[in-house]
Amino acid sequence: MVTVRRPAVAGLFYPHDAQECRASVRECLDFARQNSCALPTPPRAIIAPHAGYVYSGLVAGLAYRQLEPLRGRVTRAVVMGPAHRVPVRGIARSEADAMATPLGVMSVVREVEEEAARYLPQLVPDSLVHAQEHSVEVHLPFLQEVLGDIEIIPLVAGDVSIDDVAAVWDAFWGDEETVLVASSDLSHYHPYDEARRIDEGTVAQILEGDCAINHFQACGATPMNGLLLAAQRRGLVPRLLGMCNSGDVAPDRSRVVGYAAFALVGDEDDGVVADGNVSVRDATMAVPDATVAVPDANVPVRDARISTPSSGEDAATSVHGGGDGTTPSAPGGGDDSSFPKDTESDTPRRGPARPAPSLCRNTEGENND
Repeated sequence: MVTVRRPAVAGLFYPHDAQECRASVRECLDFARQNSCALPTPPRAIIAPHAGYVYSGLVAGLAYRQLEPLRGRVTRAVVMGPAHRVPVRGIARSEADAMATPLGVMSVVREVEEEAARYLPQLVPDSLVHAQEHSVEVHLPFLQEVLGDIEIIPLVAGDVSIDDVAAVWDAFWGDEETVLVASSDLSHYHPYDEARRIDEGTVAQILEGDCAINHFQACGATPMNGLLLAAQRRGLVPRLLGMCNSGDVAPDRSRVVGYAAFALVGDEDDGVVADGNVSVRDATMAVPDATVAVPDANVPVRDARISTPSSGEDAATSVHGGGDGTTPSAPGGGDDSSFPKDTESDTPRRGPARPAPSLCRNTEGENND
């Protein structure tokens, strides 16, 4: 029996309708193409945020734009995000055979996961961790649009050491047909100016090769630190593509979430990104029932921050409802007409007692994180 993990946050973090979802992703990529330069060598590993597209989509687009030359060459993506809702000891791999989004179904490479788990005991099967987790899901429409019909290895990291995380990245690295995505936002729920100071310090640490980012600096510190360590072993360095926070696109600056995008590059591409200049001028992110304007903003990559007048939607949109306060009638919001009917949804199973959450704070269900 084929099991499909249906989307948990379609209609909340990104549009539920296929046409609107594709349009939102393309809008983010169009912005990136118009405002950033392509690296001479496409990166095989990136770090990108996982908030609602209206908040972090333009930043995520800066990372995924760099993968566009790999379409037709890459057949698989490994995406590792942090556990926000269900704690887990180790790294949870999915027990589903596929993951659905408004843009279609992506096959999960179960046999590769299971083979890796034979010598990496930190990889544990756990569908409950994946069931409502958004940190992997929000990346899938970008991967589908940029790379086409590829396979996915979805992973959710919990209480696990950086060395164990790096070992998992190492297990999937080296294949020319595979790209790696570490999913992380930056600081959470600080006042705007304080968040900027914290995030600029975090970005400086990352660019200096620090693999000890903590979870107050970045909710996805665990997958990100492991990827940075694995990249260092290959002589790769992180380069900033752009950053902002939710206060740059929403009126509430009392409690914001930060976002940044990085590419892991070799020395030959170092100067290309460092000398780049991302201009976020008059960018408009249109989503159903919401439009976020980002007027007159510039993001120099060295300075890498967005300074704009307050505008857009409330940053505290609840995951329990859509932007208009409605409650979705099915996972992902609205009806399920956009998703395939010929497979059965993946029903999570409860496993043994779980450890208390220690590495990732619950983010209270807001789609800006």
